[in-house]
Amino acid sequence: MYPTKNDLPETARTKLVELCNARLADAIDLQTQCKQAHWNVKGPSFIALHELFDKVTEDVEDYVDLIAERAVQLGGVAEGTARSIVKRSSLSEYSAKGSGGRDHVEALSSALAAFGKLARHAINPIGQTMRRTVQATRWSSPASHAGCASFLPSLDSSRLSPPLRG
Repeated sequence: MYPTKNDLPETARTKLVELCNARLADAIDLQTQCKQAHWNVKGPSFIALHELFDKVTEDVEDYVDLIAERAVQLGGVAEGTARSIVKRSSLSEYSAKGSGGRDHVEALSSALAAFGKLARHAINPIGQTMRRTVQATRWSSPASHAGCASFLPSLDSSRLSPPLRG
């Protein structure tokens, strides 16, 4: 761990950085799955889905930056190389093998849902680590907790949900 002005004990920061890097791997994996859909979609809905997948990719890129920057703020190293992502990602392999729009929407919405679930599950360990190491009066809005929580609404109301209902 690098020295930082953050007043959390190093043991807590180490655990939080490990958690950030686990979710960073998932977010980068998700980002590549978004691009896979973007590059390979074909069919009558091509342009609409191509642009949609590009917008989702941009949103996911914001999550990647948020998570990576938080790991560094805590005194850690953001581990986002391709090799570290392959080792760490908890997401399933991208499932669309065809080129149809519906296949890509289904595959990407499943990946988004899985990522959202992992992010929600990360919030509890962050809270537990913080509560064990910081007095309750100082735990009003920890940046790590807020960081994970900040992108959940956009995942849960994903732009990909409406096409699946039709």
